[in-house]
Amino acid sequence: MLIDVQQLRRVYTMGETEVVALDRIDLQIDVGEFVSIMGPSGSGKSTFMHLLGCLDRPTTGRFILDGVGVETLDDLQLSKLRNQKVGFVFQNFNLIPQLTVVENIELPMLYAGVKRDERRERAMQLLAAVNLAQRGEHRPNELSGGERQRVAIARSLVNKPPLVLADEPTGNLDTKTGVEIMHVFRKLHEMGTTVILVTHDEEVARWSHRVIRMRDGLVEKDTQSEARPPEDAAWQNLG
Repeated sequence: MLIDVQQLRRVYTMGETEVVALDRIDLQIDVGEFVSIMGPSGSGKSTFMHLLGCLDRPTTGRFILDGVGVETLDDLQLSKLRNQKVGFVFQNFNLIPQLTVVENIELPMLYAGVKRDERRERAMQLLAAVNLAQRGEHRPNELSGGERQRVAIARSLVNKPPLVLADEPTGNLDTKTGVEIMHVFRKLHEMGTTVILVTHDEEVARWSHRVIRMRDGLVEKDTQSEARPPEDAAWQNLG
């Protein structure tokens, strides 16, 4: 088991008002699962992702990530765990425009204390893996949206985390490019990485093997099935 959530609750205080974003959630995710988290605005899915990514702590309850009780950690320990265990992919890519592609990919390894030569070697290997080996010295604004998202995926993998979290990873992409990016996530899953996507798109969710639907801070439905990627022309071309 990679993720074990027990009675997880997150409450925000706004003046004298308490807003319950998550309300006593119990949930387990095993190593190697491919999960989509869905729900309307305000359902708690983004808050849940922030907790799973160690960007926040629960108000009450337990969150165990790869055997570590997250709620007991101080800020430094939380940052270290996040750097070691979690890779992030965001809708807006979150690449640093002043850095080259390869420097963006190296950044998490810099924080982890990886030596320079190893950083460069690993970054170039990952660039090759996402078919961007010739773009390492370009800047993000010289790439297409799909290429930037591939860079973000490569960056998420540099510290070899067991978990990749993706927040609306196809939201700013056209349909064909979105299919290409989902193909990359599918390959990651096949290699054994646990992938969790937050999405509002039913077509994106069809790529996963498990869909968790949230509403009002609760898990409304949790279903497992065979992945059913859309059988459109873009997918056929990648097949």
